[in-house]
This record gives sequence, C-alpha cells and structure tokens, in this order.
Amino acid sequence: MPRTVLVTGATGTVSTELLKALEGADVRLRALVRGEKGAEGLRRRGVEAVTGDLGDARSLPPAFEGVQDVWLLVPNGPRAPENSMNAVWAARRAGVERIVRLSAVGAAHDAPTRSGRLHALSDRETEASGLRWTVLRPLWFMQNLLNEAAEISATGAFSLNMASARLGMVDARDVAECAARVLLDDPDRHHGATYTLSGPHSVTFDEVAGRLGEALGRPVAYRPVGDGAKRAALLGHGVPEWIADMLEEYAQAYASGWGDFTTGAVADLLGRPPRDIADFARDHAAAFAPAARA
Repeated sequence: MPRTVLVTGATGTVSTELLKALEGADVRLRALVRGEKGAEGLRRRGVEAVTGDLGDARSLPPAFEGVQDVWLLVPNGPRAPENSMNAVWAARRAGVERIVRLSAVGAAHDAPTRSGRLHALSDRETEASGLRWTVLRPLWFMQNLLNEAAEISATGAFSLNMASARLGMVDARDVAECAARVLLDDPDRHHGATYTLSGPHSVTFDEVAGRLGEALGRPVAYRPVGDGAKRAALLGHGVPEWIADMLEEYAQAYASGWGDFTTGAVADLLGRPPRDIADFARDHAAAFAPAARA
C-alpha cells in the first residue's frame, strides 16, 4: 500500500518543486495549505489538499491523520519554533513514522543569524521526537536571485549587500529532489542524518552576473551596496522588519566568508552533480530578460 506523504509549505519554492519531484512516484501526496485558494491548483494536479495553519495547533489533526511521512517546512519568522512544534506534536499524535525537515545552513545555538538559531531549536526537538527523522540544511538558494529579476531586466544590474562574498549556493530544485529521494527511500536509510546541501562550486556574485549575462546575451553587473541601502529597499517593498533584519544578518555572515564551502551531499543523494549557476541562469533566463515594449 502506498505511503502517504504530507507536504507542508506546499505553495512555497522548495515544496512546489518537491511535489513535482514526487509526481508519479508510488506515494499518496497530501499538501497542507492555509486556504482554499492555494488548494485549487493542487487538486487539479491530483494532489490531496487540506487546509490548516501551522500556527494553529487545533487545525492540524485532520491533515496528519493517516500520514506516514511529513515534509516539514515552516515559514521564516519569530514563530518558526512554535510552528514546527505544532507540526511535530500533531505528527506524534497521529502516529506518523518519519519527519524530513528543511532547516538552514549552519543551524546552531551560536549561529550568526536568528534564523539559524531558531532552526537549531526545532532541529533538536525533531531529533528528540521519537520519530525517524532527517534534516536538510541548504545553503543560499540560487532562486533568491529571482528577487533581483526586475532590477536586472530594467537596468542590467543587481544590488546586494554581500560585498565580495563567495557562496556554495544551491538550486532549490536540487534541494527538492534530495528531499524526494529521502522520502522515497526506506525510512531507516536516512534516519538520524543531517545533510548540508550545496551547489558544485563556491561562486562570487560577479561570477553570478557573468553567467546571467551569458544566458541573456547582454552584460549583467553586480553592484555591492551597504546594509542600510538594502534594508531600506526591502522595507520599501513591504518586507517585514524581522525578515529584513534576518536577511541583513545572513548578508553579514556571508560577507565574512561563512558560506564559502561546498559539500558532496547532493551528489551522494542523487547520484549526479548538483546544478551549477550556469544551469540556473539558462533555465531562468526568461525571468531576467528585458521586458518587451508595447
């Protein structure tokens, strides 16, 4: 009988790719969404969509009933540990066998970012839950560059407060495929494992700009800016202050060399090299291309 996999954060970047990666596999897919609007598209794809809110423990039992495996992704924010706690508690009460959890690179009680410190709390709780567990800790997503697509499209440049940081950035599609691999394997195979996921090379944003330029057939430039300028831009776009502060902490950590490394975890899990920044640029070139004029 197929196992039932509950995917949380189902409309987000990684979970959307995970649902694609699991389509056609011998599992029953169930997705947790906060409202019916997000459920409609999933149901059209044959995914069982149930409504619930990780911030409301009372809403969760129906979503977890009959589930064997949970993909646990909680939104970044000050309530992240509470959301994770609610999910773990619902999983335990429902008799779930395994949790595969999306954490953050370098999650630890002394991490230089509030996100890393909060993820460390939830990682420890998951490990102590009595369930089988696996934790994935990806580096900076290449898909974060899509946030700069409008600026690149309009000006041929993008601005980040990362100085000359070099990062082993990873494609979110590879993260999703690693999650799918773990979820499709025997529950004991990856129990107790923590995988730090990276791309194949550590690259600078000048190198990223070069690969984007090659894919677009026109120059693209990286323009380092200060923390204050980037924070003002984020707040101007409606980003909450807590998130803006968290992103600034990550930028400072990466600028200090904190993300300048790679691992072999993606290749080990998937049996192929991870996608590199050139792959990402080619596959997403349309998002960065100049807007067509009317």
